[in-house]
Amino acid sequence: MRQFTMRSLIAAATMLTASLAQAETLTLSTPDPDTSEITVAANKFAELVSAKTNGELTIKVFPNGTLYGGDPSAAVKQLAGGSLDMLVLATSLYANFNPKFSAISIPYLFDDEAQLRSYLAGEPGKELIADLNAIGIKGINLWPRPFRQMTNSQRPIEKPEDLQGLKFRVPNNPLWVEFFGKMGAVPTPMAFAEVYNALQLKVVDGQENPVSVPLSAKFYEVQKYVSITNHMGDGWVLGINPARFEGLSDAHRKAIEEAAVEAEAWKVENDNATAEKTIAELQAQGMEVNRLTPEQQQAFVAIAKQLYPVFAGLVKDQAFFDKTVAAVGKN
Repeated sequence: MRQFTMRSLIAAATMLTASLAQAETLTLSTPDPDTSEITVAANKFAELVSAKTNGELTIKVFPNGTLYGGDPSAAVKQLAGGSLDMLVLATSLYANFNPKFSAISIPYLFDDEAQLRSYLAGEPGKELIADLNAIGIKGINLWPRPFRQMTNSQRPIEKPEDLQGLKFRVPNNPLWVEFFGKMGAVPTPMAFAEVYNALQLKVVDGQENPVSVPLSAKFYEVQKYVSITNHMGDGWVLGINPARFEGLSDAHRKAIEEAAVEAEAWKVENDNATAEKTIAELQAQGMEVNRLTPEQQQAFVAIAKQLYPVFAGLVKDQAFFDKTVAAVGKN
């Protein structure tokens, strides 16, 4: 009996050692707070990966850009270099490395979310994911962001002229600079980590982001007006360091890819379920909300269309620009 017990202990110890050897942990950095739509989705992705691998692969999510000091350009370089395992970052920021990513954010390019999702999952999106190889990143998937809205401390935005003279924080992307400049605003490129203080100190009057951002980042403390303009689409790149990806087992690589697809669908459903609640919470915090009518929106659309030749130049790939506008029937 004692010999059987010893054998059982040895066998159990061997199994435990093998299990520990198989267990792996990857870090996943997000740029926004715990309650933001992207960090919530990243945690869902991590949950799915754990379930698919029976806990053998753990994705540990770090919000607020903490692992890369809030510098998105540094984050992309760190991901390629291997000091970050995984990263979710906006497609508009990847445009600093590959201008083709700017195509996603051409103002009023997409009529609705379904069109944006189709574009990201279709041939243009696949081409962009493949292009990430050139900067040393393995692209796992592209996730949609909710459309972008405007907030500011001065007045409701109901027509392009309302932006005249307003200092607007924009991402470090020339497409934003051209669009907001054309409407008479003073576009001010700035890292997201600096935005709250800039709004508080009135270095800038406003900013634009999906409506969940002013809630999770507490911009309602320093902004008065929310204008539902739906002026730009955007996406998220879910990327991984190629060496880390190749170092995983086939089963774990498959789990990551499958979880990314499932998390994308879950994210869209969750974003839609919480959108109106988010707007109501901003109102409860004292912000005033106005929504553009279709007629009001057309004035903004007309300005965007005027800039198509400029946008094509910023994308720096005429064939890809043409493919993009054709994919959404805007050519």
